[in-house]
Amino acid sequence: MKIETFELERLQSIWENRVDVNLTESGLHPFSLRELLDEEEVDQVLDLRLGYGWTNGEPSLRQAISGHYANTTPEEVLVTSGSAEANFLAMWTLLEPGDEIAVMLPNYMQIWGIARSLGVEARGFRLREVLAWAPDLDELRAIVSPRTRLVVVCNPNNPTGAVLSRDAMEQILEIASSVGATVYADEVYKGVELDGREGPSFRDLDPSAIVASGLSKALAHPGLRIGWLAGPADFIDAAWHRNDYTTITTSVISEHVATIILRPDRRREILDRNREMLNQNLAMLVDWTRRRPDQFHFVPPRAGGMCFLRYAANVNSTDLATRLRNEKSLLVLPGDVYGMDHYLRLGIGERGEYLKRGLELLGEAFDELQARVAG
Repeated sequence: MKIETFELERLQSIWENRVDVNLTESGLHPFSLRELLDEEEVDQVLDLRLGYGWTNGEPSLRQAISGHYANTTPEEVLVTSGSAEANFLAMWTLLEPGDEIAVMLPNYMQIWGIARSLGVEARGFRLREVLAWAPDLDELRAIVSPRTRLVVVCNPNNPTGAVLSRDAMEQILEIASSVGATVYADEVYKGVELDGREGPSFRDLDPSAIVASGLSKALAHPGLRIGWLAGPADFIDAAWHRNDYTTITTSVISEHVATIILRPDRRREILDRNREMLNQNLAMLVDWTRRRPDQFHFVPPRAGGMCFLRYAANVNSTDLATRLRNEKSLLVLPGDVYGMDHYLRLGIGERGEYLKRGLELLGEAFDELQARVAG
């Protein structure tokens, strides 16, 4: 089996720990265990026996996860090693050579690469900036066919921060159903809608939909490596069988802490903290771009820890990102990793002072670039 390079992850893996300022992160500044847990909870963690856990996920954790979706039982949940494993297991379970999938673009491109490696044709339908990053549903209707197995969405979206309206979600479900396809939704950013209004899950609207999520993005605990799949029981059972060939089980410590995080009151506290941080940082970014109207434009994100910034300079996005890395020790994601040149993805989920320093470096670089052109 051949697999193409996952450009986004490869770039981050190589460089994110070698620069002074890393603005490629799309999640929120992570908690420490000391910040998260009270003394009693710390003692509980210290008393855990470090054996193997449940290979499909500890029952109380699956119960906690299922409670966040309508009409979903613990038997319809599989706990995975991050949402990346969830995506891999789902594609391995659902797809066969010769199938087609329709993928929302831009998007985190893991599923695109996995599907193509399995001999599946991946077709894209786009979010349009002129529509404030709403989806082109006419394009989706045009690309689905009887061979379409999945319609893949990321909601809230990576990298634009767009959020689908309920009407758009229902239309996507209807279009998928018209050709016998299933909607597969990456929902790892759900919960940090900046206006505080958390929208429905695709699972809430259709029990046949499959969703992947986890603790890494909206819930700010990527180091726990806890993700999950929620979907019909027969699919979950088939994915669990495949999990026997991958990581088998997650960490008992991570699952115990995850169960605490997903308690309604604790989840709400975490999301409130994250939302406050995002709104403050977004205000900083809006003010910064207003002072540079000839250089940058973006549609403000409605959720998630990132923004998708369009720039005016006549330079390729990968070349620009390389220059920023080499000259400013600043790491950003070039739009090329999404097939969209002249964009940069900036993480806005970090501490305010950290983001401020990154924007200063980015501004310096563009001022120097303009001066070179003028000279």
